[in-house]
Amino acid sequence: MAEEKNTTEVAETAEVKETKVQAPVQDPQEFLENFNWSKYEQGIEQVDDAKLKEFETLVAENFVDTMDEEVVQGTVVYITDREAIIDINAKSEGVISLNEFRYNPDLKVGDKVEVLIDIREDKSGQLVLSHRKARTIMAWDRVNAAHDKEEIVNGFVKCRTKGGMIVDVFGIEAFLPGSQIDVKPIRDYDQYVGKTMEFKVVKINHEFKNVVVSHKALIEADIEEQKKEIIGQLEKGQVLEGVVKNITSYGVFIDLGGVDGLVHITDLSWSRINHPNEVVELDQKLNVVILDFDDNKSRIQLGLKQLEKHPWEALSDEIKIGDKVKGKVVVIADYGAFIEVAEGVEGLIHVSEMSWSTHLRSAQDFVKVGDEVEAVVLTMDRDDRKMSLGIKQMTPDPWTDITNKYPVGSKHNGIVRNFTNFGVFVELEEGIDGLIYISDLSWTKKIKHPSEFVSVGDKLEVEVLELDVEGRKLSLGHKQTTENPWDKYETEYALDTVHTGTIGEVVDKGATIDFNEDIQAFVPTRHLEKEDGSKLGKGDTAEFKIIEFNKEFKRVVASHTAIFKAEEQRNVKAAVKKAAAAADEAKPTLGDANEQLQALKDKMEASAKKK
Repeated sequence: MAEEKNTTEVAETAEVKETKVQAPVQDPQEFLENFNWSKYEQGIEQVDDAKLKEFETLVAENFVDTMDEEVVQGTVVYITDREAIIDINAKSEGVISLNEFRYNPDLKVGDKVEVLIDIREDKSGQLVLSHRKARTIMAWDRVNAAHDKEEIVNGFVKCRTKGGMIVDVFGIEAFLPGSQIDVKPIRDYDQYVGKTMEFKVVKINHEFKNVVVSHKALIEADIEEQKKEIIGQLEKGQVLEGVVKNITSYGVFIDLGGVDGLVHITDLSWSRINHPNEVVELDQKLNVVILDFDDNKSRIQLGLKQLEKHPWEALSDEIKIGDKVKGKVVVIADYGAFIEVAEGVEGLIHVSEMSWSTHLRSAQDFVKVGDEVEAVVLTMDRDDRKMSLGIKQMTPDPWTDITNKYPVGSKHNGIVRNFTNFGVFVELEEGIDGLIYISDLSWTKKIKHPSEFVSVGDKLEVEVLELDVEGRKLSLGHKQTTENPWDKYETEYALDTVHTGTIGEVVDKGATIDFNEDIQAFVPTRHLEKEDGSKLGKGDTAEFKIIEFNKEFKRVVASHTAIFKAEEQRNVKAAVKKAAAAADEAKPTLGDANEQLQALKDKMEASAKKK
């Protein structure tokens, strides 16, 4: 084996030597000129510069460095129900959920989208991309640029919020105030949810990362030119078509195509209306006429009723004074009621024309708003457009036969309708009122005000005392329906009659005594003195003499003192009479008689001093 190995090595050495010997001899100068020094230094063959540039260009155009958190542009190559397949020229395609494209429901194959390389390779080797993160990174630059350049941006309305809407703009949630959605008031915010609209970025708060957008600004910019054109052509009396923009209690705002005008409630209809919504409704198209405007045409007054002929002009010529008309009560005032006999044509029924009664009441006592009434035309002025009506004329005048129905001395039942300080008004029938003076209410009671005796609505029996047909006045009495008890009391409580009574109330000038329900006597202070010199007080019972009785004024005056005074006077008279008789019998001298009289006089004076 060793021998074979040595033999082989010798053979190889011989071949090498033979080869070296066989190699051609090269010129050194030529060798140096053609020597590849780049390969000698770098260890690789040198690439042609042109080919190298070509390769670099191809790499730049086609190769994507899949570094994490890198934003690149991709192409939608396929769309499923849930995902979009994005090609970014990497070794694999990426997948993005369609939820990230909610702002763009029109996404289709071939669209260019910006994506963020979230993960180069997940567990399954899949490239994970994110469009939402890419939009967020680029959004603020785009939003700021749009704001600075006043560019129009597209935004997706995501949802409602307090005071407005949330809009997705470049992946940023921007706020759209409710006042910035449209130039007209918005009544249904939900109609904008899920829509893609154009907006203008109006405000950016960098500190709090807040963005405010406006759709109204775009509309205003469009209509500004229209507005200038419309304002320049406005003329009084011009008829324009408009849309009801807003309804208030005082009128209606009409959009004339960028210019707003007001139709006052009084210019909506010839008829009376309580609220404009009785005539128009929101978003309604209608024709209006320009009534007036200010110098700069910023306030435009419009009219709707002026497009129709005035109702008074259309009122039938056949209606004349004395005719009967039907209408509805539209307004009630204290002095009367307004009746609409035709649309826009009203007549006044004064309260005095509502009843034949001379005692005036409020119009509310006869009619109320909405009532259908029939009336007679009393006056008519077509030039001034005024008409007066009457409803009492629909019934006969009750005073035409008053003398037969209510002769003097006749008795009737009536209803108390009203009070005055001096009496009571009693209605015998509709249109027939009579007055009962306060003095004719009661024979015995002293009445300061009629309300002390009766109440409104009470039934009361009366007697006709006086009748004035021309003056339409009726004088009544209530006490006359009963017998006057003072006729009986005039005899029972005649002068000098004595009655037992109890002191009821003591006043400054005397006291009162109630003999019965009707008779209350007054006792002066000096007539309260008893025989022993003391005075009667409240609650004391004693005998009293009637010293005054006035039937007309119902005045009774009594005295307790007069009872024993009269007794004294009788005693004096008896003594005088006795002395005179004795003198006649004894025929005394003149001196004796004088002594007797003097003694009697002294006695009476002494009695007077005790009192």
